[in-house]
Amino acid sequence: MKLKTENTALTNISTISDLSIDEIGEDHLNTGLETPMKPNAPFLSDIEKREKISELFGQIMDVMGLDLTDDSLKGTPNRVAKMYIEELFSGLNPANKPKVTLFENKYRYNHMLVEKNISFYSNCEHHFVPIIGKAHIAYISSGKVIGLSKLNRIVQYYAKRPQVQERLTNQIAAELNKVLDTEDIAVIIDAKHLCVSSRGIKDDTSTTVTSFYGGVFNTPNKISELQNYLNQ
Repeated sequence: MKLKTENTALTNISTISDLSIDEIGEDHLNTGLETPMKPNAPFLSDIEKREKISELFGQIMDVMGLDLTDDSLKGTPNRVAKMYIEELFSGLNPANKPKVTLFENKYRYNHMLVEKNISFYSNCEHHFVPIIGKAHIAYISSGKVIGLSKLNRIVQYYAKRPQVQERLTNQIAAELNKVLDTEDIAVIIDAKHLCVSSRGIKDDTSTTVTSFYGGVFNTPNKISELQNYLNQ
């Protein structure tokens, strides 16, 4: 992936690795399908993670000049640590990945199945502020079907980690491709990014739409049919 920077004299091409954080600035980066994780990170239990995060977040609050002896604030580091591990970023723990059971398609339903308006909350990995959106999923059975609630759970699992919307879209699609054993999958996400609306440019009206169309969905007719369902 390359970024282009221009001046009046010439055009320079630089790779992301060549640029400093200040040079990248507010540019939107997406480094790949996998969530960036340390390959040899030491294993810590959830309890150990909570203890460490609580300690470090307390230090952040102290640096900002907050009084951690105040009754309203003294429990905040522990609350934030619990929220991070058990809620906001629970998708980083593979143990929380939803277990999926497939069922034979006894109804012989061979048209698209659409689950729309799946609400989710995620967090932008660039600023750690919320991404709030809805996901729409469609697939055509290759002989097996999945329980409807599992579609929601797959969305929630990948949303519950520091994210980039493009990656989230593709991670959901890749998981559905694997568990359903079909290329005939579509994923559309429409989300509001608080890193855009509450800071930076402070645009409170824009949303971001990303999509994945696989197999037969990657045709104008199927895309149009899916859009008709979503607009109903």
